[in-house]
Amino acid sequence: MKIGAMGVWPPVVLAPMAGITNAPFRVLCREQGGGLFVCEMITTRALVERNPKTLRMIRFAESESPRSIQLYGVDPDTVGRAARMIAEEDLADHIDLNFGCPVPKVTRRGGGSALPYKRHLLRRILRAAVANAGSLPVTMKMRKGIDDDHLTYLDAGRIAVEEGVAAIALHARTAKQHYGGVADWSAIARLKEAVPEIPVLGNGDIWCADDALRMVAETGCDGVVVGRGCLGRPWLFRDLANAFDGGAERARPTLGEVAAMMARHAEGLVECFDLERYAVADFRKHVGWYLKGFTVGGELRRELASAESLDQLREGLARLDHDQPWPPNTDTPRGKSGERGKVHLPDGWLDDPWDGAVPDDAESDTSGG
Repeated sequence: MKIGAMGVWPPVVLAPMAGITNAPFRVLCREQGGGLFVCEMITTRALVERNPKTLRMIRFAESESPRSIQLYGVDPDTVGRAARMIAEEDLADHIDLNFGCPVPKVTRRGGGSALPYKRHLLRRILRAAVANAGSLPVTMKMRKGIDDDHLTYLDAGRIAVEEGVAAIALHARTAKQHYGGVADWSAIARLKEAVPEIPVLGNGDIWCADDALRMVAETGCDGVVVGRGCLGRPWLFRDLANAFDGGAERARPTLGEVAAMMARHAEGLVECFDLERYAVADFRKHVGWYLKGFTVGGELRRELASAESLDQLREGLARLDHDQPWPPNTDTPRGKSGERGKVHLPDGWLDDPWDGAVPDDAESDTSGG
């Protein structure tokens, strides 16, 4: 798969996930197989203002190549400045634009999955990003639309092609669906038919490598984007690499191998954050994902999920049954799920889909979704 001049094989992308896809996690995933591994969502205003937290979030490990940054922005001028900064200061090799985030603090500003409804504003943002990115490929990730009555993905796809976007990823749910229900893979097929000029990547309900192959076969998409399916499972990228190369082998680590990966993950976070207590606390959310399906006593699970130091975590991991085999039937949904009652939007957002004005107070100064 080619994204601009950049070759990507296997055709797999790690979806940006707030609080998840930092450098330590990306390194663990990248070790398993190739593809693109995108950092957490970065707010354009915070980047151009050189917010210290944001600048830490775009640090890449020496082993990471190519380097991918996902930007979130609502003001075309700010998005353009951020793209120029990334290109001129060699901060990354690829820029992805977020038009898929469904969380209220993003959509109520007109950003994320709310923005493609405003066709002219979307065009202005894409034009500014591509014009300022120099030789870097610019891609976009989006959803089907706000809800079933306000679908935007086909219009957005054509606008993206016209403005020089190098590839499009579609999460085949609406913002209202959030992460609930079943992804509508038929929408991925329709988008591919509508924009044959550039790669289309499908996203949604890929829980194992065979799901990825099935999505490509059913939709004709050029590649896949994996999000929640890899939570606690960096090995999924090994499976994906094997699958796209025609291999049948699938990773089935023992609980001891999982424990070793958990320790490496936590240790990497400590190196990244430079504060052990904070890093170990950040790691706690991963414990349940790593241990999903394994037989582990409730008390030990609680200890691991409340550890306050690396030593505490290591002591708990040492008490696991390291010979326990990979559990069956674990290729099932992981992470957050459920549908939203409503999508939070700026006042009057749905009144005029062709309005290109930037909403008041649109640009957030905080990165990370």
